[in-house]
Amino acid sequence: SVLAALAGPEDVILLDADCHASIYDGCRLGGADVIRFRHNDVNDLEKRLKRLGERTENALILVEGIYSMLGDRAPLADIAAVKNKYGAYLLVDEAHSVGVLGENGRGLAEEAGVEDSVDFIVGTFSKSLGAIGGYCASNHPELELIRYASRPYIFTASPSPSIIASTRAALAVMRARPELRQKLWDNARRLYQGLQEMGFVLGPEPSPIVSIRLGNKAEALSLWTGLLEHGVYVNIVLPPATPD
Repeated sequence: SVLAALAGPEDVILLDADCHASIYDGCRLGGADVIRFRHNDVNDLEKRLKRLGERTENALILVEGIYSMLGDRAPLADIAAVKNKYGAYLLVDEAHSVGVLGENGRGLAEEAGVEDSVDFIVGTFSKSLGAIGGYCASNHPELELIRYASRPYIFTASPSPSIIASTRAALAVMRARPELRQKLWDNARRLYQGLQEMGFVLGPEPSPIVSIRLGNKAEALSLWTGLLEHGVYVNIVLPPATPD
């Protein structure tokens, strides 16, 4: 709903090639020109911004704090520097990084020290906060457009009071108990190291999203079924969500 309101037919969205499928869907809603840049490649992003010329004033750069498939994070400080250089806007999806990164758990923008350079931060209550619903945080006046110009926002029911109360309680716990975040990272690093020592091909860096990359669909299904039979539930991701 945010993308549908912010970027229309006269605008340009530059998004990381590994962005979530729902982000691609949002880009299509507004009718903006969509340009993909190579995953976490700041040089490729800058090259594509240069080609836009004066259109950079209507360009929105879109990245994720932690990417949902491989568990790696965006080089956000470098991306923010490029964004400031060309006068574009920057939106960061912190869905998987809120409660995980940053001194106070606010996400990658906080950890990288670039919150003032990020124009829009979006995320969900359904991951680390254990609730449901989503949010957009911004000091930019364009945020008000969402209330009046976004069909998904207008025609979606508001969260119930119980959802808001449970989300606020989860936020309070997140701020008051940083040791929970440290324990999460300890567990993630231990699992990542153990799987690496067993010879699995993993994502490029440790994170609470531990991604095992397998050669084919049959191998993935076999491992997933075997783990389930031993009482261990993991998510399996198959085509079309991944390449064949």
